[in-house]
Amino acid sequence: MYNITRINDENVNEPLSLFKNSMKPFLKWAGGKTQLLPELKKYIPESFNKYIEPFLGGGALYFHLNATTPIISDLNEELIITYKAVKNNVDEIIDQLRKHKNEEEYYYLIRSLNPKELTNIERASRLIFMNKTCFNGLYRVNKKGNFNVPFGKRNGVFLNEELLRDASEFLQNTKILHANYLDVLSNEANEGDFIFLDPPYYPVGKFSDFTRYSMAFFYFADHVILEEEINKFVEMECYVNFQFICLN
Repeated sequence: MYNITRINDENVNEPLSLFKNSMKPFLKWAGGKTQLLPELKKYIPESFNKYIEPFLGGGALYFHLNATTPIISDLNEELIITYKAVKNNVDEIIDQLRKHKNEEEYYYLIRSLNPKELTNIERASRLIFMNKTCFNGLYRVNKKGNFNVPFGKRNGVFLNEELLRDASEFLQNTKILHANYLDVLSNEANEGDFIFLDPPYYPVGKFSDFTRYSMAFFYFADHVILEEEINKFVEMECYVNFQFICLN
């Protein structure tokens, strides 16, 4: 499950602020690693240069690690718009969220909106609202890229102002990219960096692709390419932690 390489610390200069001022993710995401953090901690290097997470999702390890120079990225446009908006416009997002209602008919109205016709603030508040009120907090889209998770019928408050403000502060020194992981690693990774790779799960059965995070698939050939990239950055003397899980 883990592929980790250790290197000499000669070219490593950034101390790891391990678990100091860490926080919970503000989004729930399929395949999130919150429950695996006790295990992941065993594979975190004592020091490194940059922290790079190119398959971000809910960012459980990113928020827990609190690295000094992090780079986070994802191919999901709505997700990255939301992270950038929380970083730069958290007050506006909170104002938008205050207008939403945890009601089934209203939920489907918001779900039916075309995000391309909304401002980035509206897109971010829409994603957060649906994430907190949809079934099981699942993010899933169909082949056309439309969010299709049903209403969750959950009571309670969906707006956590304190958590969003903490996330905004947490994100201030973070470089946020909307890019393919290959481009992120090619452009950003250097010797001594800590790279955490948590790609989409590999479906081993023809009916197991039930968690589509974006319109793009991640096929067997993509995992082969990913393995080649891992080997390349291991040879470059990066720390690489790789999660590989199959869905039956």
